[in-house]
Amino acid sequence: MPTLQAAALWLMLLCAVPWSLSAQDGPPPLRDYAIDVWTSRNGLPHNSLRDIAQTPEGHLWFATWEGLVRYNGLDFTVFDRSTTPGLRDNGVGALLVDRSGGLWISDSRGNVTRRGADGRWQVWEHRPDTPQVLIQAMQMDSHGRLWLLYEGKGIGSLGPDGTFDYQTPPADVPMAMSFTKLVVDAQDRAWVGTLDGLVVRDTDGVQRRAPDSWGLGRGLVWPYRAPDGVMWVVAGERIYRMQDGAPLLQHRLPGVTHITAMLQDRHGDLWLGTENQGLLRLSRHGLERLPTGLSLPGGRVVSLREDAEGSIWVGANGGLYRLRETLFSSFTERDGLSGDYVRTVFEDRLRQLWIGSASGLDRRDAQGRFSPVPLRNNVGKSPSVLSLAQDREGRLWVGTFGDGIFQINEQGQRLHVYGNAEGLPGGNIRAISIDRDGVVWAGTQKGVIRIEAGQVGQPAIPGMPTGLITALAHDAEGGLWIGTIEGIRVLRGDRVQAIDLQRLGGGRSVFGFQQIGDAMWISTDRGLYRYQQGTLARVGLEQGMPVDTVFQLVPDRVGNVWISSNRGVLRTDMAMLNAVADGRAARVEVEHYNEIDGMANSQANGSSGPSAILRQDGTFWVVTAGGLSMVDPLRLQRFRERLAPPAVIESVQVDGAPLHWQGSDHNSIPGGRRLSVSYVGLSYLLSERIRYRTRLDGLDKGWIERGQQRSVEFIGLPPGDYTLHVSAAHPGGAWSDSEAVWEFTVEPFLWQRRSVQLVAALMLLAGLIALYRYLINRYKASNVRLARMVKEATLDLQTQTVNLQALNLEKTELADRLAVQAEAFERQAREDALTGLPNRRAFDEALARDFARSQRSHHPLCLVVLDIDHFKEVNDRHSHWVGDVVLVEVARLLASACRDSDMPARTGGEEFALLLNDTRLDEAAQVCARLRGLFHDHPDWAGIPGLTVTFSAGLVELDAADRTPMLLYQRADRALYRAKSEGRDRTAIG
Repeated sequence: MPTLQAAALWLMLLCAVPWSLSAQDGPPPLRDYAIDVWTSRNGLPHNSLRDIAQTPEGHLWFATWEGLVRYNGLDFTVFDRSTTPGLRDNGVGALLVDRSGGLWISDSRGNVTRRGADGRWQVWEHRPDTPQVLIQAMQMDSHGRLWLLYEGKGIGSLGPDGTFDYQTPPADVPMAMSFTKLVVDAQDRAWVGTLDGLVVRDTDGVQRRAPDSWGLGRGLVWPYRAPDGVMWVVAGERIYRMQDGAPLLQHRLPGVTHITAMLQDRHGDLWLGTENQGLLRLSRHGLERLPTGLSLPGGRVVSLREDAEGSIWVGANGGLYRLRETLFSSFTERDGLSGDYVRTVFEDRLRQLWIGSASGLDRRDAQGRFSPVPLRNNVGKSPSVLSLAQDREGRLWVGTFGDGIFQINEQGQRLHVYGNAEGLPGGNIRAISIDRDGVVWAGTQKGVIRIEAGQVGQPAIPGMPTGLITALAHDAEGGLWIGTIEGIRVLRGDRVQAIDLQRLGGGRSVFGFQQIGDAMWISTDRGLYRYQQGTLARVGLEQGMPVDTVFQLVPDRVGNVWISSNRGVLRTDMAMLNAVADGRAARVEVEHYNEIDGMANSQANGSSGPSAILRQDGTFWVVTAGGLSMVDPLRLQRFRERLAPPAVIESVQVDGAPLHWQGSDHNSIPGGRRLSVSYVGLSYLLSERIRYRTRLDGLDKGWIERGQQRSVEFIGLPPGDYTLHVSAAHPGGAWSDSEAVWEFTVEPFLWQRRSVQLVAALMLLAGLIALYRYLINRYKASNVRLARMVKEATLDLQTQTVNLQALNLEKTELADRLAVQAEAFERQAREDALTGLPNRRAFDEALARDFARSQRSHHPLCLVVLDIDHFKEVNDRHSHWVGDVVLVEVARLLASACRDSDMPARTGGEEFALLLNDTRLDEAAQVCARLRGLFHDHPDWAGIPGLTVTFSAGLVELDAADRTPMLLYQRADRALYRAKSEGRDRTAIG
């Protein structure tokens, strides 16, 4: 039997694969792209982007009127006249990446700058005989000559030897009306677009208008050279392709009169930017426009760029936006749904898709069109639909919120409505299940009812729930599984079995059932439960699930398991879930998807049914608070097989001061310093979720995984040669082979150098010899004087000496006792006796002092209040002595994680505080994360095997509302309380 089942599964997969693969040929329709927008509110210095470039290591560069901008997927870095290195002028005209990876930048005063791949900058300032105007475009020919298009002044060039060449354009050439497009073709001819026709500079150096025989006209005409080398010409609403030396009309776009930018992507599709008609695409889907209603930057589309990952970047006069292909596709009211708050989705036997929402019921036909189903309640409104099911005769049963149960046919025509008159309890119907005999079971707010032969009844069986029903499902043996807000009941014949979830993890509310083999998987407010052969197992937060509440588990045909939740869709595999449930593995690995991946809304809805399904074509569909979302699992591998992001080092700081680390001349660091290295993985699709690892050759024995931490810090490295390696990976993907590598040397201290040590040893030896001779001579002279003094007044001197020595000894002992007492009193007043940390009194004084200093100087000040989680259990289970040892070890970890300027303190019991001077909130959060890592890495607290200790923390930064130190402390204390209430072992920011 297992062999037959496996064969059947393979047959289903083979049937599904051709359809899915054909659906994935080429890019999806334009409506399925996710769009991200950036403006000056998001860190851009200016909203008009004149050009976009990507250098080989992966950084994106934007030309704006307020400087050059570098983007790494997370942060914008601006280079202008105020920065070092900087530009000669803030107005950047054009960008060009040359064959060696250097970035050329032109500005509005005729200057040209090059940033080499090694990070070094070189400037060619305009000459007196070259125009001091905006350089609109740049292109490089096969000889390395850089051609420059001066606004309204014609073209010039910068030779490989660094010399400018410029000639005033002929009077019969309309260079005074030049457009922003300059192209150099394979024959090194320069093509220039103008508002009065096309101009070509031939290899003989003569600039001429394009021949009239080409039929391009005299309006806005400009050239474009595609990545494959093909020349295109845009003339009004016409797009030509150069073939055999003449333009061949390829597309005519009536109504599109001002095309201002063009891009041919890796699929061969043409993207067109316009003056005031947005972005267009010519593809296998025809001429496509972006969906209406999007809030996108307006005005002229000035620049287009496809990055290394296939995303399309659009620079407009009003900002920057990007179109990216996503894993999920989503459908909303914009696509024809009656409402975006979707509660249930169901596929009938005709492969029609039925969608229930708060605004009614919709049906999606085979062509993908949505149409509303005309259901009306007693007041003529569309009912809010919560549940769907289909019986053996093909009739659909529709459960609603307060309007009973509708029975309709497969064409959407209403057949019957069951309400109060038929005996149906009032309230909402969140679940419907139909058994093998055709009996309809529905969950109400007053228990389970059954509909058989048109009659509504409520089973009078002891143990049946009488409250709100949240989920229903029949298993393979015909048993009815009933989910409530107080656990599970299973109806088998006339016997009810109760399954207690609270004893294992505290589960109460049940949202969904899914039978897989002989196991029933249960979705609850405390993760997933598996009931198999009378045994209950759980996979929840403690086992690696990122959320508590999950709504529906759906296995697909390629081994994935999809789980809907309030915080997006989770994905893992069935084998891993079973391994964790069996106890063979400690944690489950989960991938997390949300709006970034194309979901309509990260809040998937539950307590309705079905809330997620696997369609017959193998696609997974899930309802959300913002629409309906779907994913084809066969696309998952395509997304997961994306090249791992290359890692680059962004900055190096030594004791907080920037270091120009690129190049072999800048790799020596004085000993004993704090070295901070920031890095990033250059991907623009999953930037927030990139994982990192580092290895410092000379210190680390292997790779150290850093999670999503984007910096590493080393303090007091021993002298020697080191090589830092940084690698990056997408979630669930392989580590990048393109590592960031930096070699550096830590110089020894002066006293650690062997030559200095040898000189010091020789000097010490010579000093000892000199001291020996001096002491011998002094001894001899003292003997002579002493003999004379003894001879003169031996008795008197001895008496005085004895008296003085006794008096001096008494005074010394008294002073020592007083000093010891004073030191002890001072320490008791300001120091915690157990941990040696400053106590609450010392901390309050420091807080008041630093609070006043920060308000005067406007320096940042952060406060962290920490509380040891479950410390009482440590005392109760292991003794107060063990608890004291834990507090001492906590204090030691706090002290080791602090800088000299920071102040850790024990403020009482298991509560500690950390005062961080000159520290921003994000830096303080990194300190808390590093401290949490030290806690997690600390083995066997107090020497007790297996004893782990965590902390909850509240983190705040001083702001204008904190008028007193106590207000700042209270705000941190409230954040601490929130961290505890959210599950402990975390830092809450107040």
